[in-house]
Amino acid sequence: MLSTRTLPLPWGNAYGLARTLLALGTAGTLAFSSTATLFRPVVTIGTYPLCHGMTSSGAFCLVPRGQFDLVRWLCVAVLLVVASGWRPRLTALPHAYISFSVFSGIAIGDGGDQITWILSLLLALVALGDGRRWHWQTPEGSTAGEPTTRATRGWALLGTSAWTVARLQMAFLYFQASVAKLPHAEWADGSAMYYWANNSSFGFPEWLRPLTDPVVHSPVGVAALTWLPVALELALAAALLMPQRRRWVLLPLGIAFHLGIAVLMGLWSFAFAMWAGLFLLLAPIGHSFPFLTSGRPRKQPTAGKPAPVNDSAPPLATVGTARNGAPGRVRPGSGGLDALRQP
Repeated sequence: MLSTRTLPLPWGNAYGLARTLLALGTAGTLAFSSTATLFRPVVTIGTYPLCHGMTSSGAFCLVPRGQFDLVRWLCVAVLLVVASGWRPRLTALPHAYISFSVFSGIAIGDGGDQITWILSLLLALVALGDGRRWHWQTPEGSTAGEPTTRATRGWALLGTSAWTVARLQMAFLYFQASVAKLPHAEWADGSAMYYWANNSSFGFPEWLRPLTDPVVHSPVGVAALTWLPVALELALAAALLMPQRRRWVLLPLGIAFHLGIAVLMGLWSFAFAMWAGLFLLLAPIGHSFPFLTSGRPRKQPTAGKPAPVNDSAPPLATVGTARNGAPGRVRPGSGGLDALRQP
């Protein structure tokens, strides 16, 4: 009798896409913002980078201020390598470190830098077990007769756990974002977006005013702009309780929502971070999008005819053992996390 617990291998291109979006968002912040803008005094706080306590280990605290430009462009170069998908195992920790350095060092944070730091740290735990040359490649397929190694099972468990924590983080983020608005009168009466549209820092751009002003100055229009985002955020917070087909419906809605925030309010690095979080929240763990697939998985020779590989479904790794103490096996398929199989 064989009793095994299986979980999906997390190394599909969905997590790779999330890494690319996170890296591009941070690279854009560093490339399109001057050093004087990123590192400057802030009233009542001090001059950034602060370099106090843990933040003193950031990249911009390790060099004199005169070398910030050099470090900034070196970070951009590394982030572009991360975004390309090359050798995720090698670029995982540099990506997380640069994300931390930007989050702790710059003076113009918009929330996206903090989200990027958290998600890049969690995805580093996934990427450290990813031995592919490119994170766009189709994961290696498995046949029923192929044993998995203990190291593969360990990395798969660590990566799947980190991805699960990232999903919980995103669900809580959307829950907090929606619920925190409800006690405020402007959100309750549907007028909040009128004030945001005219905000001096995050107001709608002048070139869009001919299109947005009629909506913002309409009671029905401004109420829709105010309440629909709250409803969508609540739906995204509950996404993990929904079947997968409904999560796929929420994915384009979430992408469009954050694209609107980026265009209307200028929060582009925040949008890239949230797009990455949406793919982690709404795509199945280990999922691969066929349109992003690069290359084919290597297949080991077997005595019989190999089973067909489903490029979009993650292979499964066992985390248990046979009852007689024999090692478990990798089983292809598309079952869920911790699905119990008993032949």
